[in-house]
Amino acid sequence: MTRTTEFYRYSSCSVAQLGLLVLCASILVLSGCAGRRAKAKPFPWSTFAYTRPIALSAVATQTDVGDDPLEDVTVDVEPPPSPLVIARSVPARPRIPASNSSPADAVSKPDVQIAPQLTPAETNAAQQQTAQSLSVAERNIGAVEGKTLNATQQDLASKVRSFMAEARDAANSGDWARARNAAKKAEVLSQELAGSL
Repeated sequence: MTRTTEFYRYSSCSVAQLGLLVLCASILVLSGCAGRRAKAKPFPWSTFAYTRPIALSAVATQTDVGDDPLEDVTVDVEPPPSPLVIARSVPARPRIPASNSSPADAVSKPDVQIAPQLTPAETNAAQQQTAQSLSVAERNIGAVEGKTLNATQQDLASKVRSFMAEARDAANSGDWARARNAAKKAEVLSQELAGSL
């Protein structure tokens, strides 16, 4: 009897499997796989070169001009935007009004420069360093006078003279920090010039 029970148990499993298989197959058939429409035939672009447009005169002769069904139809179309109007995606930059000052006003107003405040001890040290650097630069420029210089050496000599003039101008205006810096630049460049001779 156990053997018969096992047979029914296995046969009921195979019946359930068979039912599941039939159910899946019917779902596939009914879902429309077999009844799908065929895709439209693609346009053969190789024949595109052989197509010709229809002449307008041929079209006008085929239709009667007096039987126009759209004769009384009017279309309200807005005019296209003006080409002079430019659409901006960002806001326009603000306009800065031109100043009414004349060139004479610009000359009369001196340039304001911000100079660091030095203590009296720092001012004395800057004066001494400026004088020392200027004397070294003058001595080196004096050694170059009367000698033939190439283009690079002439450029160095003009830069040294420019820095010396700037240092003297800053010293006259009381800006000893700027005077010391310009004099030091003149000294370094003059030493380079003297070494290149």
